[in-house]
Amino acid sequence: MESQMGEAQTELGALKLEVKKLLEENQRLTTENEQLRKVLKREAGEPGEAPAAGKRAKSAASEEEPKADVIGEGHDNLARLYHEGFHICNVYYGHLRTEGDCLFCLSFLNK
Repeated sequence: MESQMGEAQTELGALKLEVKKLLEENQRLTTENEQLRKVLKREAGEPGEAPAAGKRAKSAASEEEPKADVIGEGHDNLARLYHEGFHICNVYYGHLRTEGDCLFCLSFLNK
């Protein structure tokens, strides 16, 4: 009877760990889902031109701008992604940041 109780206790401990993992994953996915919804609302809610006209305007503007501005635009896009809660470093690129600031990402932004 004692051995059965020990086995049940071991099994209960394993189940607790599995539930903890599932709860953490659920929280991570919920946070990521919220971030993606914010991005989608921001992009869909922006008043502006039709998509085709916007592409034409961007291509005409990019022909006139020097290459330094194009590099700056890419940097701005990466900074925006980082501030939305995603990694931009080569180690975790695209993953959701869950533990605050990432030193790899910050060093990349400061270059």
